[in-house]
Amino acid sequence: MLSVRLSQAVSCFPVHIMEEHFMTKTDLIEKLNKENYCTKKDAEALVNAVFDAIREALASGDKVTISKFGTFEVRERSAKECKNPRTGEPVQVAASKAPVFKASKNLKESVNV
Repeated sequence: MLSVRLSQAVSCFPVHIMEEHFMTKTDLIEKLNKENYCTKKDAEALVNAVFDAIREALASGDKVTISKFGTFEVRERSAKECKNPRTGEPVQVAASKAPVFKASKNLKESVNV
């Protein structure tokens, strides 16, 4: 009886809320394979080369700008004191670096069509 109620409750939600769609690296490789008439192996090598180039540039402190797409950069996070949510005790958080992506104006416009 509980399963019937649960299925009835879930069925009233629109499908797009229940199903989350996202593109994986494998999906990207498949798309390149199909649309550019290259082998799957070549498409995978291309995707890996692009990701490695971005990763290496960020690791060396460079900023990566891809025209009409966006900018990847590394931002410094300073050390700070936070509270442990369970105990309320202060905890020191070390300084770190974080990769950040900022979408270009063209990308933002194409998403908001």
